[in-house]
Amino acid sequence: MAVLAWAVVPLGLWLLRAGLCHSQDPADRATFKPQSVLADTEFAMAGTYRGPGNNDTRSNKQLPILLWWSAGLFPHFPGDTERIDCAHSSCLVTRNRKVQLYHRTSAIIFYGTDFRAYEAPLPRLPHQTWALFHEESPMNNYVLSHGPAIRLFNYTATFRRESDYPLTLQWLPTLEYLLTPPAVSLLEKNRWRQAGLAPVLYLQSHCDVPSDRDRYVQELMKYIEVDSYGKCLNNKRLPGRLEDTSTATEEDSQFMSFVARYKFHLALENGLCPDYITEKLWRPMHQGCVPVYRGSPSVADWLPREHSAILIDSFPSPLALAEYLQALDRDDAEYERFLEYKNPGRVTNGRLLEALQSREWGVSDMSKPNYLNGFECFVCNKENQRLTAQRAQRRAPATHTALPPRMADNSHMGCPLPSPGYSGIEDIPDNDSWIQTWPQDYWQSLDQAEGLESLIRHNESDPGLLWHHIQRLTARRTARH
Repeated sequence: MAVLAWAVVPLGLWLLRAGLCHSQDPADRATFKPQSVLADTEFAMAGTYRGPGNNDTRSNKQLPILLWWSAGLFPHFPGDTERIDCAHSSCLVTRNRKVQLYHRTSAIIFYGTDFRAYEAPLPRLPHQTWALFHEESPMNNYVLSHGPAIRLFNYTATFRRESDYPLTLQWLPTLEYLLTPPAVSLLEKNRWRQAGLAPVLYLQSHCDVPSDRDRYVQELMKYIEVDSYGKCLNNKRLPGRLEDTSTATEEDSQFMSFVARYKFHLALENGLCPDYITEKLWRPMHQGCVPVYRGSPSVADWLPREHSAILIDSFPSPLALAEYLQALDRDDAEYERFLEYKNPGRVTNGRLLEALQSREWGVSDMSKPNYLNGFECFVCNKENQRLTAQRAQRRAPATHTALPPRMADNSHMGCPLPSPGYSGIEDIPDNDSWIQTWPQDYWQSLDQAEGLESLIRHNESDPGLLWHHIQRLTARRTARH
């Protein structure tokens, strides 16, 4: 904790002093040039991505530029540069890194999984903002779970509800997806139970993850029968073509019909973080099975109603959970309480209903933008507001003020240190693969976050100096202690 506290104060003060969201001095504009000559005609000829329309009549040469640093995620095809006409304003967007130092490049958009401290675009220019898109698991990049890194971003789109452009329900296409009648009736599930099917399904082929879910399931298996079909803790084979578990990603109808026979699905996320909720929860609910869930500690805020999922963390031990599942397996009336949300009007969670209704992006909905294009337009509109305020402030400083700097914080992304799925960390052998991987990755990511902050604070232009800055920070901390 002392290390974190040491990093927070100077970074916050430095960001405010640097004025990342304020305009550069006009005298400095000549220093912001492309890394190589890039003709304005290249941008003048940019194609148009038609959004909902606006009153922005500027030519392409007059628009701010948004650079997608993660070129592989550029949400346009074909080409490297597009004009986007969003609800309130227009921008040019490109994945051409030649424009990194261009004076019209006002924002850089990063994909969190690809963001690497040792590849950051340096020097960080005071006229540019940084935007983060990261909808994937926290395990993909723990750098972003630390304050020194997340505070470098001015706009965020993450699974956290506190982010600027929340993606919490990205895995829930529609309310109707939840309301679909059960694919297999309870009567049929009971018949399968009598035929020898276990009450609980586990299907996971991504083993050794930060949530350490396999360790918990392995303990649970001592007390209740679990059919495990994936590579992790495998004790059964999927029939025929279903052995390729990639069919699950496409919601293959044959695969879905097979797993819907089970009463309970172990739904354990690969990383534990507030609001990180994936198809592991929503898919069994769609099928009419009861998810036995561990993942987001705030998941109850998003469930359709009480008694719609069984939360592992509500039980003191795997034994207690097993006993509860066994009791539900014998009690049809109590089991069916968990499926009441599928009846008309029985979804009672106002937060869930409002979020599904108000989100401007869609999942497989061609009438709405996808969340990549939606966030792109969010950044475009914010940047145009910021730049308009800056121009007004330069013209009449006595009557206009620039917009205050925007800065993300840990509520936008921060995730806790990985902990064992079962038992205490002191009970796990030192040579255990999990303990050798994820706690170390988490703390090493903090070193990288602090090193990148140091690079930017010292106005470095070579990200390769990251390791030098990490060593210097480590030596300074050691000397203090």
